[in-house]
Formats: sequence, structure tokens, C-alpha cells
Amino acid sequence: MTQCIVGAFTCTFLAIPVTSYADMQSGAIDAASASGDSGVATVVVSGYKETATKNALSQGSLDARSAQSIVGDSYVRNFTSPVADFSQVFQITPGAFSYSPNGVGMGNAGTTVRGLTDSQYLVTFDGIPFNDTNGVSHHSYVFFPNMTVGGAVVDRSPGSAATIGQATFGGSLNLLSRELEPNQRTSVTGSYGTWDTRMLVLEHETGQFGQDGDQNLMINAQQMKSDGYQTYNNQDRKAFSAKYQYNLTPNTVFTAFTSVMEVKNNQLDAGAPTRAQIAKFGDNYLNSNDPTQSNYFGYNLYDVTTNFQYVGITSNLGNGWKVDDKLYNYGYMNRQKIGGAPVSSAMTAAAETGIDKFNSYHTTGNLLRFSQDSSMGTLRTGLWLEYANSDRHQISSNELNGWQDAPAPRFSETYQTITAQPYIEYEFKVNDDLKITPGLKYSHYKQDYDHLQDLKKVGPLGGTINKSNNSITGGLPSISNSVNYSDFLPTLDVHYMLRPNWSTYAQFAAGDLIPPTSVYDAPNAKVATPPKAQKSSTFQIGTDWKSDEFTFDANIYHVKLDNSYTCNTDPADPTTQICVASGTEITQGVEVEGTALLGNGFSVYANGTLGTTKYSGGALDGKWVAGAPGNTETLGLIYAKGTWNSAVYAKRVGKLYNDGITTGSYVINPVVLTNLFVNYTIKKPTFFSKQAKVQLAVNNLFDKHSITGISGNASTANPSPDDLLTLLPARSVTLSVTLDF
Repeated sequence: MTQCIVGAFTCTFLAIPVTSYADMQSGAIDAASASGDSGVATVVVSGYKETATKNALSQGSLDARSAQSIVGDSYVRNFTSPVADFSQVFQITPGAFSYSPNGVGMGNAGTTVRGLTDSQYLVTFDGIPFNDTNGVSHHSYVFFPNMTVGGAVVDRSPGSAATIGQATFGGSLNLLSRELEPNQRTSVTGSYGTWDTRMLVLEHETGQFGQDGDQNLMINAQQMKSDGYQTYNNQDRKAFSAKYQYNLTPNTVFTAFTSVMEVKNNQLDAGAPTRAQIAKFGDNYLNSNDPTQSNYFGYNLYDVTTNFQYVGITSNLGNGWKVDDKLYNYGYMNRQKIGGAPVSSAMTAAAETGIDKFNSYHTTGNLLRFSQDSSMGTLRTGLWLEYANSDRHQISSNELNGWQDAPAPRFSETYQTITAQPYIEYEFKVNDDLKITPGLKYSHYKQDYDHLQDLKKVGPLGGTINKSNNSITGGLPSISNSVNYSDFLPTLDVHYMLRPNWSTYAQFAAGDLIPPTSVYDAPNAKVATPPKAQKSSTFQIGTDWKSDEFTFDANIYHVKLDNSYTCNTDPADPTTQICVASGTEITQGVEVEGTALLGNGFSVYANGTLGTTKYSGGALDGKWVAGAPGNTETLGLIYAKGTWNSAVYAKRVGKLYNDGITTGSYVINPVVLTNLFVNYTIKKPTFFSKQAKVQLAVNNLFDKHSITGISGNASTANPSPDDLLTLLPARSVTLSVTLDF
């Protein structure tokens, strides 16, 4: 790792000439708090003086009441690729990592935080939680491309009582929309890079307009196309977003936001090639151009559309009272064709070996928050209500005969989820330096299922399966289930300002997570023991320090996770997963991060984590939980001076385990990933343009091809040629030019 990082720093010194300019524009964060009315941080951008706070890639907050890392707009604009998805915004923070085997922004990249994988934590956008409805997971590359994002706050805890969502269990990754600008601007961005990746972005910012400049609008439209790193996994991504604000009165602001995306590619449903395929065809193998094979790219079609909208009102009501109300809806529709199991041989026109897959949901909700400031402290209370309607099915289909579906589905279900979470907390102001905040949230979920008779999951429900044509005769047409989960979730935190630039906190917080819907994918939809909601208890203490020359934050944590579920690919059917109860997990450790100002435009950033995530009790006692590394480290060098703004950073993820024939039977060796970004800004390059920016982005600078994950039914000691492997994509280089008019 040392050689990699030293090499990365050397490349940066060679790439960045030292200039004498001193008017570097900073996107730094001078203040951020996760305890405000909105439930997420407020990012404040201030002057131009060179400080460690402004140059930090990620940092804590003096107001933090839990372990937080804050990523500003400057990081998103300058140190992620324009083609990236929102997972890259979290990548820099302590203990967080993700990989996309087809290249950055060109495939789902589930983030791991504190050893907790996607579906075990909350993701929000402007305070609104969003997730799949069959499990609290997230599709990073079909919601919010990174040019829609204005920063993020990663809270590695269940938060306070005011933190709402279906998966506060493992923490919250809070995305922020971009701040609107006071002046009019039209921008055109063009990008081109490795694997024939090209992108065009048109953006218009109206600046303040209307009577007294009380309105503002930003519109962004973009399209990205790429061949991708993996063979025949082509990408076509279209996205549109708009944000509008209207100051109705000096004390009341109306905000509207919308985002729409469409993504098409040739991703295999199994997600990865086999060990044998990689050995024969190379690290980037996935699909073939041979129509006699089931992994022929023409048989594997992924077509997904998403939308996300909200309207919100924030108002200062007087006498210390404030209100924040957001009405929102979002949707996801995945229409997918699957060419059967990987590596199967040629199909006949009479067989139905392909799969017609459909997964959609539509979610509507309202998030109402009140707060009241007084000499005693701050009251926060509110109510979150949400309704989600979902429809999923898989039907055997013939890809060689116009995708003709079988009469009966492999499985088909609809379900509705109703969520209600009222909360209250009070921040007692003991004195100017000491604040104590107890809180309580009531969390209630109701799910109603309708399972249609099928061939694979709940079965024919008393009918008879005709295997010759995949039909069902007789039996019940469907069967219903209903389940309720309810919990009181207490929180308590203490925040103390040791000095104006040094704070400390202690926190206890309870979180929850509803089980995946697949727990009812059983014959006749009968479950011997009704599933229980997963619960977490988090204890942590931490500290934050800030000065012009140095920022530092650290914490020690202990988290108990009850009623955990482990989900793995079904060996008999790679298109589905099996989720089973795995008992109690204990995750504990220490996290640190900091930035030091070196002078002359240079700063160094570092973070690290050290801990364990293991099962506690039962047959798995003492075994590592899959996907959880024992340590992670990040080291970065930043140069920000004059018209140059550049960084190189390397993240090392320590050894971890994946489940195979036994728990933890696959060993994943440490992975080091290094990225380099060089940005150069030109003021008034032509008489008709205000500014030009050139960015060179290099992902995986040292072209590592490390294995990042293994799925199968074998082990590292006795590997199988049928093991599914995910690897780092090869080095990619992207050159982007932005013109502002």
C-alpha cells in the first residue's frame, strides 16, 4: 500500500504546476449540523482564506451529536468523475467503500459502512428517505447522478429521535441537493474517456428573478453512453432534474424538486462472471456476442426508469416556532430480460429458459417537522407517514421466440407498506456549552401481501403443475399475508463544547430495520416463525476539533444488532436470493479522520477505522459477518491554489470474508484503490463565456484488478469454477470540459 500511495503523490506533484494565484474558490463547510429541523446538515460556504476546514475532503462537525462525516459540494464537483453515481460521494468517508465492476457510474455500487452492507442503513435526499420496498436497499446508479448532488452527511449511528426512515438500524447516508446560485449561468459540459464513455450535460441557473429576486430555478439535463469495462455491457443513461425556490415572505420559503432517470444496459442478472470464464476470457468478461449462449448480450436487457419529486414549505412562525413540511413521491420500474442461468448452453426455440422480470414500486409520503427554541433549549417533534405499493414478478420466457411468456409465473406478488413514525425530542440547554437531548420515536410498519400461485416460491396453492408447458391447473389463485412491526426507539445524547473549536459528545440510540419481503417466499407463503424487526443499540463517544491548520474527529463505538438476516444467491436459481435469520451481530471499533494544512496550497487528508463485526451467540458465535473488513485506511493529498484544484487519494479496505459453503469460507484479500483528479479553471476564456473548467479524472490509477467479492457454494481453500467473481474495473481516464456562459 505504501508504494501505491507514494506513487500516487508523485504523480500529483508532476501533474500540478505551482502557481502564485491566491483567489481559490472554496466549496468548504464551515458549519454543519444533523440536529436541525430538516434532520440533515446545513452546509455553509464562506470566504477564500486557505484553511484545513475548506480543503478537507471529509470532516466532522463541532455541532455533531453522533459520529458524522460531512462531504461538501467542492468534493463532488472536483474530486468525483462527472459520470459517477451518488455512491462515489460517500466513498471518501471513514469505513465507507463501494465498487462498480463495469466502471464508475456504470453499475450498481452498494456502499458498505462500518461493515454494514446496503440494505442495513438509511439513504435520504434532502431529508427524505428512499429505498427499495422488497428490502431496504438502494440502486446507486438509477437515482441522483453525482451532478445532481450538492454534498452529503454520513451519520454512522441511528441518529436522534428526529432521524426517520425504515433502516435507521445501521446509520444514515444523507444526500443534499445543490444550492441555488444568485447569478444567472448557463453551462455546457462534455466528457470523453476510456471504453468510449461520453457524456453531455446542459445546465441552466436562472439566478434570482421575479419581484425582489424572490425566485430561483436550476435545470440539469444529461446523457451518458459507454461500452463499459465489461464485455458487451453497454450503458445508456439519461437524466433530468430541476430545483425551484420561491421566497413567499421573508419568513417562508417554498421549494420544489424533481428528478427523472432512464438507464438501459446489458447487465447479467447474476451480476458477475464465473471464475472459469475469467480464467478463459479475461478479467473484463461478462457477456458474449454468441447467440447460442445464454449470456449473449441480446438476451440480457436491463431497462429501468425512476422518478423522485417533492414540494416543501419551511417557515418561521414566530415565538421561536419553525415548521418544515415536505410532500413527496418517488417510483422505480425495472423491466428486465434474463437469458437464463450463466454459462448454460444453447436453448431451443421450444424451451422457455429465459426470464421476463418485472419489479416496480411507487411511494408517496409526507414529512412534517416542528421545532421551538426557548431559553431552556429546543423542542423538536414531527410525524412521518408513507405508503408504498409494489408489484413484482418473474415469468419463464423464450428469448429465441419473441420472448413468449409461460402461462404461469415463476413467482408473482403485490404488496403494500404503510409506515408511521411520530417522534419528539428536547435539547436541554444546561448552559452555553452543555446540551443534553433525550428523545423517543414510535416506529410502526404494516405490510399486506398477495402472492399469486406460482412455479417456484409459494407453489401452485393446491393446484397441479404441468411441467410440459409451465402451467398450473386448479388451486387457489392467490394467498394473502399481513404483518405488523412496532417499536419504541429511545435516544439520548450529550454534547459539550470544551472550547470554541473543540467539542465532544456521547450517544445512545436505538434503531430498527424491517425484514426483507423474501422471508415470505416459502411454500404456501407459510412461515413457521413470523419474522421480527431487526433492532440495534448503539453506544458511542467522540470528539471534533477545528482550527485553521488542522481538523480532527474521532469516535469509539459499540453496536449490537439483533434479529439479523443474511441474504445470499440461491444456488439453484441465480435470479433470486435466500434470506435467513442469522442472530445477533456485534460491531465495535474506533474511527478517526483529519486534515492538516501544509501550506502553499497543499493539505493532507487521512482517515482510518479499526474494529470487528462478528456474530454473537448461537452456532455462528465469533465468526466474522460477511462483507465486513477489520480495518480501512484513506490517505489523500490536496492542492488548491489559484486556478488549480487537484487531489489524489488512496483507500485501502482490509481483509474480509464472503459466505460460501460455510460462513466466511471465501477470503477477500485487502484492496487498494487510488484515484487522481486535476482541475484547471480559466476565467473569461472567450468574449462570450464567463469561465471554462478542464478536469482530468483517473479512477484506479495503478490499474489494480483485485477481487472484491465472491458468490458461490465453495471456499477459498477449494474454489469452484462456478464461483461468481467481482473485480475492480481497469484504470479509466476521463477528460471533461465545462463552459459557463
